Amino acid sequence: MGQKAFQDQGSIQHCYGCGADNPQGLQLKSFWDGDEAVAQFVPAHYHCGGAPDIVYGGLIGALIDCHCCNLAVAWGYRAAGREIGSDPRITFVTAQLNVSLLKPTFIKMPLELRARVRETDRKKIWIDCEVTSGGQQTAKGEVLAVRVAVDGAE
Repeated sequence: MGQKAFQDQGSIQHCYGCGADNPQGLQLKSFWDGDEAVAQFVPAHYHCGGAPDIVYGGLIGALIDCHCCNLAVAWGYRAAGREIGSDPRITFVTAQLNVSLLKPTFIKMPLELRARVRETDRKKIWIDCEVTSGGQQTAKGEVLAVRVAVDGAE
């Protein structure tokens, strides 16, 4: 893609789902694609749910959560005309997460997450996300991300 992932620009370094500094985490990487964010994730055999070949639904929820929160942070920096990770820090947290598992997501197939900002308010961003696998949408999510002050930055 030729660009640095949101997560590699100092946005959220310690997060389980997407933190670059969390070696036990999922290491999700999100990138701009126009006004959308896109991420790829390849599930491993141990990411299974009720069947050995189907991805655990909670993992899909975690991926949607992390991808959308990183989009909120990147969107905040973009709106401010600043580089991601520059001071003062812009931080968003998930206030609401709705996930719909539309059909089984199979472990053998890479997942693509594609998210877009639906609406913004002073300190809130509503984001829609689609998860596709093998060219088919298998899940969707809606995230309400809220901007919070961290270390005196807002």
